[in-house]
Amino acid sequence: MNCPSCGTPAIAGTKFCAECGTSLAGGCPSCGTQNVPGAKFCVECGTNLMTGPVAAAPEQPAPATAAAERRLVSVLFADLVGSTTLAEDRDPEETRELLTRYFDTCNEIIARYGGSVEKFIGDAVMAVWGVPVAHEDDAERAVRAALDLVATVAAMTDAGAPLALRAAVLTGEAAATVGASGQSMVAGDLVNTASRLQGAAPAGSVLVGEVTWRATNEAIAYEEAGEQVLKGKAAPVQAWHALHVQALRGGAGRKGTLEPPFVGRDEELRLVKDLFHATGRERKPRLVSIIGQAGIGKHRLAWEFEKYLDGISETGYWHSGRSPAYGEGISFWA
Repeated sequence: MNCPSCGTPAIAGTKFCAECGTSLAGGCPSCGTQNVPGAKFCVECGTNLMTGPVAAAPEQPAPATAAAERRLVSVLFADLVGSTTLAEDRDPEETRELLTRYFDTCNEIIARYGGSVEKFIGDAVMAVWGVPVAHEDDAERAVRAALDLVATVAAMTDAGAPLALRAAVLTGEAAATVGASGQSMVAGDLVNTASRLQGAAPAGSVLVGEVTWRATNEAIAYEEAGEQVLKGKAAPVQAWHALHVQALRGGAGRKGTLEPPFVGRDEELRLVKDLFHATGRERKPRLVSIIGQAGIGKHRLAWEFEKYLDGISETGYWHSGRSPAYGEGISFWA
């Protein structure tokens, strides 16, 4: 055998070349066996001598085990009205763009109120509150989200025509799969009933069941919708129409008298909401000034915005102050 470096004949029994000192036999980095120079694999264990021992593949963490539990949840179903007619004489790409805008709106609004979109079924959306994280006001969050969805979609236009959404919210026990991936999160009669109740809701309205109504009627204004005969249900389901938010969470700040509906300032309120969310998204401050003659609804607009801020899950802080139009030294009271 000759030295692989200088070609000098090797002396029998030696490990290094007498001429240049090059190693004449390579020890396997895995088992230590001496191999002839130039060998690519160990003759004892097969280790690749060109790259060294193959690193063991990192141990993969065991997949999370999905646990089935009974949970108190609030389920929201919402569906576009007349979607089949919308897509009938429309280019498929235009339909896709419209639905993409609609789906993005649903995802954004539901997330604002701390809900989870479970799935889209055609142009219907199903969302759930109470799983995987439960809050004491989940039912109210779901109704607030439904009202916000209906109002926001109504402001969207398609070829100049406004869109319409109908929704329903039910609260009750359901079988929830916690920690599952790619599986249904909640299941049970509650889900099926919520879907049926949504189908019975008029366009542009939100229907809720009795449990949801009892949990939220301090903060949400309702009117009775009567008993709804739903397909597949043996008995009618009592329902209420959700009209608008009338107080802060849990009914705080609710007036003793009946609050009149908020009319004529929807665009201004939507603009203030958009500016608020743009402030957090772009990390840039905004100053909003509401100026006008007395009696046109400036205070009511601010109150509607305060109720909105109180209901969403995004963190927001505000101070309230007042500068009256009379007296001395009142410029900086607010």
